[in-house]
Amino acid sequence: MFESLSERLESAFKQLKGQGRITEINVASTLKEIRRALVDADVHYKIAKEFTDRVKEKALGAKVLQAVSPGQLMVKLVQDELTALMGGQAASLSLEQKPSVILVVGLQGSGKTTFSGKLAYFIRQKLHKSPLLVAADIYRPAAIEQLKVIGQQIQVPVFSEEGLPAVEIARKAVTEAKNHGYQVVIIDTAGRLAIDEAMMQEVADIKAAVNPEEILFVADAMTGQDAVNTAKAFHDRLAFTGVVLTKMDGDTRGGAALSIKYTIQKPIKFVSAGEKPDTLDIFYPDRMAQRILGMGDIVSLVEKAQEQYDAEMAKRLEKKIRKNQFDLNDFKEQLAQIRKMGNLKDLLAMIPGMGKQLKNLDLNDDAFKGIEAIINSMTPEERANPDIIDGSRRRRIAQGSGRDIQEVNQFLKQFEQMRQMMKMMNKMGSINPLHIRKN
Repeated sequence: MFESLSERLESAFKQLKGQGRITEINVASTLKEIRRALVDADVHYKIAKEFTDRVKEKALGAKVLQAVSPGQLMVKLVQDELTALMGGQAASLSLEQKPSVILVVGLQGSGKTTFSGKLAYFIRQKLHKSPLLVAADIYRPAAIEQLKVIGQQIQVPVFSEEGLPAVEIARKAVTEAKNHGYQVVIIDTAGRLAIDEAMMQEVADIKAAVNPEEILFVADAMTGQDAVNTAKAFHDRLAFTGVVLTKMDGDTRGGAALSIKYTIQKPIKFVSAGEKPDTLDIFYPDRMAQRILGMGDIVSLVEKAQEQYDAEMAKRLEKKIRKNQFDLNDFKEQLAQIRKMGNLKDLLAMIPGMGKQLKNLDLNDDAFKGIEAIINSMTPEERANPDIIDGSRRRRIAQGSGRDIQEVNQFLKQFEQMRQMMKMMNKMGSINPLHIRKN
């Protein structure tokens, strides 16, 4: 996401390269390109114009420090305005009631049911509260079954009742939660392909019946400005408390993420990408602005590493490295840790300056499968002591893993180089692997 916008903004900033100072002429030229980039990203022209007007006012009123170039100043101003446009700071869930009720609304196909499951997983894993999922979409074929399958996968109970109106299902679910000690009730409601009165009346009746603490509008980020218009229609009727943007990993221009807070004046609370339960993230406007401008997102990368961080494993690994005993079993363990953190391409994009280099690189979740196949084709003795892997063993490993002998040779060569580097760092006393400490 945002690849095209990032490239256009980078091109706009280049116009200030080599300029000694900020002037009305070079600012106007740069901001014209920025405005075009925003409009092309499906941001409404009025919002794009107001955005560039604010940047212009600040740029011409700024005193450029000697150590800061006009280009650097413009990037900083655009970053600040992008952050403000998307909400300024992260917005948390309000979960004070007992039980807290969250109503999930949106059009059909926006990803409400999948999001409901992800939210239940998030609430259980990160907020340490017990959730109850409620199947209140009684119209879409297999919607109830889909939620039950998701609930089974994440080990969260699902409440459903056949033959009852959605309002009654929601009301009975809240009673069920009170009786059995569930702290958060997540109600997955029905959607339509387009806004209609029947759908709006039903969700309004559910709202009146259960008095939700949070009403989250789920929008498909790939629909761009249409998502903003739909959000406005829902908000006018329901006064929802926050927005969720799904399918952020798709080929989207980003207009919804940039425009929706400005238009509705309600925060984006979550962004979602992929189908896995753990692919739901809190929306941080400042981090998103940094990523749009090619600055990466080291904070989010570290947080993802912390979530998968295993203190005992790290201690054991450090001890083995210090004794020069790092083997292929340890290497495989580290690959598994990285894979748990999420999509590899998305992770690398969080590193400053990597986004552009990754543009045309075909890097997906299967990137490590070849290496894992090679390691899995080895005997326990070979993994523990790679030095014994001679030519005949390499041929057997290649055949067993379905890889070329050249791939096996290349991997073993790279692994040995890595071990030599660890050995050298060990002698220098600079080994301290993966010591990311939780606060």
